[in-house]
Amino acid sequence: MSATVVLNPDREKSLKRRHPWVFASAVASLSGKCRSGDTVDVVSAAGEWLGRGAYSPESQIRVRMWTFNSSESIDNGFFLRRIEQALRLRQRLFAGRDTNSFRLIASESDGLPGITIDIYNTVAVVQLLSAGAEKQRSKIVWALNKLLPELSVFERSDVDVRKKEGLEPVVQVLSGEPEKQVTITENGLNILVDIEQGHKTGFYLDQRDSRAAAGRYAKDATVLNCFSYTGTFSCYALQGGASHVTNVDVSEPALNLARKHLEMNGLDTARCDMVNQDVFQVLRQYYEQKTQFDMVILDPPKFVDSKASLPRASRGYKDINMYGIHAVKPGGLLFTFSCSGLMPGDLFQKIVADAALDAGRTIKIIERLSQASDHPVIGTYPEGHYLKGLICEVTD
Repeated sequence: MSATVVLNPDREKSLKRRHPWVFASAVASLSGKCRSGDTVDVVSAAGEWLGRGAYSPESQIRVRMWTFNSSESIDNGFFLRRIEQALRLRQRLFAGRDTNSFRLIASESDGLPGITIDIYNTVAVVQLLSAGAEKQRSKIVWALNKLLPELSVFERSDVDVRKKEGLEPVVQVLSGEPEKQVTITENGLNILVDIEQGHKTGFYLDQRDSRAAAGRYAKDATVLNCFSYTGTFSCYALQGGASHVTNVDVSEPALNLARKHLEMNGLDTARCDMVNQDVFQVLRQYYEQKTQFDMVILDPPKFVDSKASLPRASRGYKDINMYGIHAVKPGGLLFTFSCSGLMPGDLFQKIVADAALDAGRTIKIIERLSQASDHPVIGTYPEGHYLKGLICEVTD
């Protein structure tokens, strides 16, 4: 018999709306024995059964909900059903497209909180971010092996957020013999993914649609790709007819891989410069030198890791966008992004608009971008929408 979490009075409303989190401040008591990651029933102060989730005694998110169906057990069949349902959606999304890599499980939005699973051609990369996900590792691997027996499974649970759950970092092979570097196909482009040491689970699948948009707008353009990582925005731009691209990144290994991507796709390496420097410094240099481009792409890492850091992050976004806007030729385009879930979309737009004012330029938003369709947002969990992007025409 599972333990039971009893909520404080009037704290059941979010669960009745099927939001998947119970915060520590909402918990009145825990009855029964329970270890980190164990499955618990959640009831209201009046004793009404509300759902079943994973208990995490060290996290501010005390329970992450698995199900709101009282007849559903958290067993092998549960994980098989959830992953199979997610797989059907991805098969529908990518039918007929020259793409063999996608996000299979987007945590809460696919009904599996704390679990991310990315498919990179022949390898499934699993990231377990919560105590409940950690507890259910064997069931998750079993379900993946059942549904996708041809794939190897590799774990990249090495992110700092695990500390909030009292978990240590883990990187390991879970099944099969995965290659450490896997070549994937995305919209016909070949991309090499380092599943062992690459960012996140190895690559930023969420920017697939944004990369394609850059390719559509890039004909005959000079392009500055800031925080370029492995240069895939630039590959799309060159494939789309860009006259020249400049990749700027602080990581030399990432730029080396960017060179390899050009070669793998038969793109002209003479039309691409690699600048191994800090983006902020380079943009200031371009400002002083009055160097400008037809298209500037700003895709920085996450600046916001807590609500307390939002003011500081906002200043960082404003600074980078002001110098980015300075670097756009009159009539050129700015692609600017925030991947910070705690950054509201309307605030991000205001920051970019204020940055344009400080730069003495005018921006016109011509397109809004978001995370790709294999990163869905369930209606009861708006926090699942984290990636915000704007394509702006910049004029004097």
